[in-house]
Amino acid sequence: MNGTLDIDLLRSFVAIAQAGSLSRAAQRIARTQSALSQQMKRLEEIVDQPLLQRTGRGVMLTGSGERLLGHAQRILRAHDEAMADMSGRGLTGTIRFGCPDDYAAAFLPHLLREFAIVHPHAQVEVICEPTPRLLEQLSRHALDLALISLPDGVDELNVIRREALVWIGSPGLDGVLANPDEPLPLALSDPDTLDHIAACDALSKAGRAYRIAYASSNLAGLTALARSGQAFAVMTQTAVPPDLRIVTADTLPTLPSVGITVKFDRARPSHLSVAFADHIRRTLAVL
Repeated sequence: MNGTLDIDLLRSFVAIAQAGSLSRAAQRIARTQSALSQQMKRLEEIVDQPLLQRTGRGVMLTGSGERLLGHAQRILRAHDEAMADMSGRGLTGTIRFGCPDDYAAAFLPHLLREFAIVHPHAQVEVICEPTPRLLEQLSRHALDLALISLPDGVDELNVIRREALVWIGSPGLDGVLANPDEPLPLALSDPDTLDHIAACDALSKAGRAYRIAYASSNLAGLTALARSGQAFAVMTQTAVPPDLRIVTADTLPTLPSVGITVKFDRARPSHLSVAFADHIRRTLAVL
C-alpha cells in the first residue's frame, strides 16, 4: 500500500465497476473520462495492484478489483451514513416510487432499509404495478421515478442489471409437457407486459400450442396459480419463491432476459429522486 484510500477515488471506482466502462461512468457522475482514468491510475498506485482490465466492450474488474469493490462499497456506505448522522442534513421530503411486483419482492427490502439509514427524514411511497402501468403513471406525473423493465437491446447504456425470465410450474403439469399436442395452460400478466409477450412469442416460434388459462396483474396471483398446478407462469428468476420449480424441460423454449433501469417523470427530477435513483443503481449492481 502506498497511501490511504481516498473517498473520491473509491466513489469513482465503484461508478466504473457498476457502469462497465469509463465513458458511461463519466456520464453518470459528471466527470471527464480522462479525469476518471487519472483517478484509477492513482488508486492502482495506492493499492499497488491492477484493478481494471480493458475489453472490447469497456472495462472489467481484475481479481484485485473484485476484492476492492466489496471494501469500497462498505467504506462508502459507512462514510455516507456518518456524514448524514453528524451533519443532520440528510435529505427530506417525499417521493413516489413505482416498482413491478417481482422487483419489489426481490429488491425493495434492501433498497428501502439502506436508504432510510442515510436519509431517515425522507419518505418513499411505493406503488407496485407492471411496467406499462408505471410508464403511464410517469407520463401523468403520478410518480416521481420508477424501476422498469426493458426488452433486449433497448437503452442498453442505462441498464443497471439484467434478469432472466423463466418458466415456473408444479410437477403436476409434467404430463402436459410430455404431450406436444396438448396446449400448454398459461397464467400470465397483462398482454402488454414483457413476460406475457416473451412467453407467447417463444411458444409461437417453437410451434407449441398454448392457451391463456388465467390472468393476473400481480406477482401474488401468478405465484398462487403456479402453486395450484393448473398453469405455467413466467417471472424473473430472482423473484421465484423457493417452493416453486423453474421448469427447464427441453419441450419449453428458452425465454429472453429483461433489462432493469430507472426512469424519471421529468427531465429535471428533484434532488431526493436523483439520490434514490443513484442508491438504486449502486444497490442493484451488487445484489
